[in-house]
Amino acid sequence: MRAPLRRRALVLTGRHPPPNGADGLRDPVSAAASALEQGDQDAAARHFIDFWMGSGSWAATPPLRNPAIADTVANVRRWKHALFAAQTPLEAFAALDMPILYMLGEASPESAHAVARELVPVLPRVTVVRFAGLGHMAPVTHSEIANAEIERFLGEVQ
Repeated sequence: MRAPLRRRALVLTGRHPPPNGADGLRDPVSAAASALEQGDQDAAARHFIDFWMGSGSWAATPPLRNPAIADTVANVRRWKHALFAAQTPLEAFAALDMPILYMLGEASPESAHAVARELVPVLPRVTVVRFAGLGHMAPVTHSEIANAEIERFLGEVQ
């Protein structure tokens, strides 16, 4: 059994005050939240999608997909709070006594890797899958690869 973690802190910023691995995410999330406050869902989606998928990705998104994605990005203000303000102790994650599949694209932004470096060691029943050459949005851009890993994982834990 692991020793309990006593520190109450944000997953990343509480243990490693800025500057840290979350810095790259701070600006796009803030810009997306600001765009939403101004009523510009399209700009909010552009800031967020371009961060996770690379500059120009929103402009390259097929127009039929834009409304559904923009609707989802409407939650970015809550995500901003969860990422940079909510106090979640690491021991809360260490207490998750369930199988967890943690998928990480090797080409994901540093912020995703920084969070993984904190969470993965404390998750008691974690299986980590690293997608070589793929980014954070691999479940969308390469769904066949991600879905195969999910299916394999579910087959092992049932």
